[in-house]
Amino acid sequence: MENKCCEKTTHRTEEEKKIISNRISRIEGQLHGIKKMILEDTYCNDVLVQLSAVENSIKSLSNHILENHLYSCVARDLENGNLEIIDELINLFKKFNK
Repeated sequence: MENKCCEKTTHRTEEEKKIISNRISRIEGQLHGIKKMILEDTYCNDVLVQLSAVENSIKSLSNHILENHLYSCVARDLENGNLEIIDELINLFKKFNK
């Protein structure tokens, strides 16, 4: 069975790639900081606060990409009469709400 995620691509501007890449780099930095906190036996509460911050950063990035997806890929597919995009969105929202 083929992986559906690999059948389509999304063209992003260099500016958008830079924005997303920078946000991912910040998240990686946050995770590196948490790893260091664990290795240094930092108090659990402090680690959990930082984990919450990472979770919020990832949610924010996901929402950013979702918004761009709706305005670009989804809008394009609907304009071209591809109503299968609606099923794709429903499945996407189900994953978001787990």
